[in-house]
Amino acid sequence: MQALPRRGFAGITAPMKKIALVICCFALLGACGSSKVKVNSGPAAVQTAPRSEPIFYNGKTYQLDYNYIEGQGAFDMKVSGLSPKQQQDAVNIATSGLSYFACPDGQRGKLIGMPVYVSKKWTAYAKCG
Repeated sequence: MQALPRRGFAGITAPMKKIALVICCFALLGACGSSKVKVNSGPAAVQTAPRSEPIFYNGKTYQLDYNYIEGQGAFDMKVSGLSPKQQQDAVNIATSGLSYFACPDGQRGKLIGMPVYVSKKWTAYAKCG
């Protein structure tokens, strides 16, 4: 019984690899052309619906409530569960929550002015940008 020479065996597989690669390329190109996925390339919209969300921050849960103010193009943000000395925490919760729930991808929540502590809640105005 004669065995195939080593050189001949390698010569047989090289064209097979090329054929397999060409078949895979055609399969991928064919899948792209028949896709039903629609891609939106226009500008993303800010989510203006009012929300009330529990926010877990630094090991505790706080309450974030916000409404969109149409005339100002800004959000009225209220963070409860914080003390009067936790202004920076209120800023972090408000801007992070706005970025996550309302701003389009790639935009962050930004405060307009400084937050104010009234009736056991931090109140601030913010917008996406």
